[in-house]
Amino acid sequence: MKKIQDQDLERVIGQLLRYGVLLSSLVVMAGGIVYLIRHGGQLPQFGTFRGEPEKMKNPFPMWKAILNGEGRPLIQFGLLLLIATPIARIVFSIFGYLSEKDYLYMLITGIVLAVILWNL
Repeated sequence: MKKIQDQDLERVIGQLLRYGVLLSSLVVMAGGIVYLIRHGGQLPQFGTFRGEPEKMKNPFPMWKAILNGEGRPLIQFGLLLLIATPIARIVFSIFGYLSEKDYLYMLITGIVLAVILWNL
């Protein structure tokens, strides 16, 4: 079995970040296009307060709204992908450090991941 080199790990992490940001920006752009097509001509009503609907706060109603072709939940999903990209990088780094048997960096990265997940 070939040992993973640091350069290989850095290259894969760079690709992960690059494609994660690209994918999230494409999803946000698609959501913006859908939103403008469906609601671009509406006038905002600033005198009436409406809280965020459930489909913008919980993942299951969000998926249902996305499958129904709604733009705002698709934009929200793209932003969640953008947030998940560096988290995926941290998770990937933990496995990379584990394969290199670098337990100190694995522990530090695990603590960073725990702090980030705790604050979500």
